[in-house]
Amino acid sequence: MTDTPQNPIETTCGFVAVIGLPNAGKSTLINQIVGQKVSIVSPKKQTTRCRVLGIMIHEDKDQMIFIDTPGVFDAQKTMEHAMVGAAFDSLDEGDCILHLVSANEPKAIEKAKLIEQRLPRDKPVFLALNKIDAIQKEKLLTLTQELNANFDYKATFMISALKNKGLDRMLDKLAEEMPKSVWHFEEDEVTTMPMRMLAAEITREKIFNQLYRELPYAALVETEEWEQFDNGDIKITQAVYIQRDSQKAIVLGKGGAQIQKIGKAARLELEEMLGCKVHIKLFVKVKENWPDNPENFGLMGL
Repeated sequence: MTDTPQNPIETTCGFVAVIGLPNAGKSTLINQIVGQKVSIVSPKKQTTRCRVLGIMIHEDKDQMIFIDTPGVFDAQKTMEHAMVGAAFDSLDEGDCILHLVSANEPKAIEKAKLIEQRLPRDKPVFLALNKIDAIQKEKLLTLTQELNANFDYKATFMISALKNKGLDRMLDKLAEEMPKSVWHFEEDEVTTMPMRMLAAEITREKIFNQLYRELPYAALVETEEWEQFDNGDIKITQAVYIQRDSQKAIVLGKGGAQIQKIGKAARLELEEMLGCKVHIKLFVKVKENWPDNPENFGLMGL
């Protein structure tokens, strides 16, 4: 008697475009889903500048690639238009769309219309209300009803990305929308962002969090050198670009104390992430009006 060969597991693979206002929690959500940091996070708005992919495996058969995008806002400057354009471009890439709305966002319904009017009608679009523990249940119900009255969402999820609440049901539903396909990435891959760029983003996060009031969006970080030694240590050299010479003193601090603090914070996080000793050198350079020059956008992944 001949054994009947077992059918291979049928796999799926697809893209989920995550879109929302600044500070809706997109990066926090994707980091939580992936299980590690692939996108920088800050309580300040407009932290994410570039398109980031977070890759996860669901139920050992579904590979979902989440597209983290810059927050959508009323863009005024050249770089801002590029950021918002990248966010809306992701709608074309996604097999399904996840519209993330912060439940405690002031005027959430009015602001959501900026995105709802651009959502596609020819693919499944889901609504995820984030930070649900920060709003009363009665207000949450009203918010849900009004958002669904403005757009025909396939389903609505109540979640807390930070506290990992409600994500399992959401992932189950999103997985159902993934097309049958072989996986696009290896099982252990969690992002396509080069480590050099992620390291630069981590340093920018530290600058952003420590100097937000003085330099809201003025800094750009580029990893210029990445050297790994025989003992496993890594040496990273990064340039911190600012727009004006007068901003140098802010980044450096008295006696270089501020730049040392930034470098230490970035080094500690990178050491934990890479599992080895990291040596990091930061140099502050002036690149006048860099946000207005599209040639610089490649450094940000735009």
